[in-house]
Amino acid sequence: MSMTEVEVGTVPANPLDTLEDVLTANEWPFDRAAEDQLVVETSGRWCCYRMFFVWRVDLNALYFSCAFDTKVSSIKRSEMNDLLALANENLWFGHFEICSSDDAPMFRYTILTRGMRGLAVEQLEDLMDIAVGECDRFFPAFQFVLWGGRSAQDALNSAMLETVGEA
Repeated sequence: MSMTEVEVGTVPANPLDTLEDVLTANEWPFDRAAEDQLVVETSGRWCCYRMFFVWRVDLNALYFSCAFDTKVSSIKRSEMNDLLALANENLWFGHFEICSSDDAPMFRYTILTRGMRGLAVEQLEDLMDIAVGECDRFFPAFQFVLWGGRSAQDALNSAMLETVGEA
């Protein structure tokens, strides 16, 4: 690890300020309870998602999670963990996990910004678009395990099936 000189008084730009501008311009409701936290809810293809952003200036990092509007019962926890491991093998970006505080499946990612002057609007838009896209892609598999009683592998195979056309 290399150490670089840091100018005294240099504070990286807070990407939540940029994100707030993007959300306001798109008329998306959000809550900014603190300078370093922002929450926004959005609708996906299958359900609503709660996106949570936390800016850590000391780490130059933006933490992001996108939680599902569903809960994992203790009975299904083991099979869901197997499914999350299989789903994570199919991701290029971020990962899925189950939040221990509320048993909700979520997509998570952290962006390191050291050496950057801030995050571009396009990076923040891509982060949200990719998260909702991946959540929508795997939501049916989660439901197959939670409500359909399917195994993790069977649920993933069913959800990853590409359909052509419409009925």
